Amino acid sequence: MSTQQPFSFSGPRLLAIFTALVFLGSCHRKVKIATETLTSGTIQISADESFKPVIDAQVKVFEASHPDATIIVHYKPEAECIRDLDNDSIRMIIVTRGLTTEEDTWMQKKLKGMPRYGKLAFDAIAVLVNGQSKDSVFDMQDIRALVRGDSTGKYPNYKLVLDGLSATSTVRYVADSLAGGKPLGKNVVAAQNSQGVIDYISNNTNAIGMVGVSWIGNPEDEEQVNDLKKLKMASIECVQCQPVVYLQPSQYNIATRRYPLVRGLYYILKENYDGVGSGFTNFLIYERGQLIFRRAYLWPAKMNLTNRNAKIDE
Repeated sequence: MSTQQPFSFSGPRLLAIFTALVFLGSCHRKVKIATETLTSGTIQISADESFKPVIDAQVKVFEASHPDATIIVHYKPEAECIRDLDNDSIRMIIVTRGLTTEEDTWMQKKLKGMPRYGKLAFDAIAVLVNGQSKDSVFDMQDIRALVRGDSTGKYPNYKLVLDGLSATSTVRYVADSLAGGKPLGKNVVAAQNSQGVIDYISNNTNAIGMVGVSWIGNPEDEEQVNDLKKLKMASIECVQCQPVVYLQPSQYNIATRRYPLVRGLYYILKENYDGVGSGFTNFLIYERGQLIFRRAYLWPAKMNLTNRNAKIDE
């Protein structure tokens, strides 16, 4: 009959148990280190391609301030960004509208909580003409006739170049706000993206283009300054001004809505916890992010800025 030996905590067994505990403790520490915070971790977001210059600037400053944070931006047409609300790998989108009532309800069910969304800044659509064009002043009726392809309009033989024929925020704005929901004219053609619009107008005198102002309106951006040597931003009728004046999309004209082609820029965040997406959102809506929007010649939506009259002595 054999006798069972009592368990001993000495010798090799003790060493094995100690090694296992150390390994488990090391794994636990690694899990804690990898935990995402407001300023560390990785997030993938989708952003409207119309805003690539300013969003690139925002990401660059945020990541420089928080080296443990990584923001991977996928630039897409707006409709694709909206569809990414159902993509689990995309936790935030940046587009030119907020959620509809139906989308809000659906997201509450999906997230089991309230989605976060709000306005970041005000943007304008810049109207571009070739640098050799003699006409760079447009009434709103001229713009609407061009959008509809009206042969009786002022520019019957001109092409209107957009950053796509469907799915982009610029196309949606043109269709909803300028065409009144009616089909766009046969003269409306598509470039691959906003830079494609700029390149086309730079090389064609019988075309008019539309892009987000952050692509062309920053006089401190060397590439944009060089583009403006080949094309011009048109002046558009201020319909609320008396007497009527024609204006370009400056920050003041965007802020006061004197420039007529103004739209908002929104974030929609799917996080229901304090992750890096929440940290990036906070960055965008508070002082540093708002100043970056201002520097890109958009008008900040969350920062109280004052317009002051100034007198220049010559």
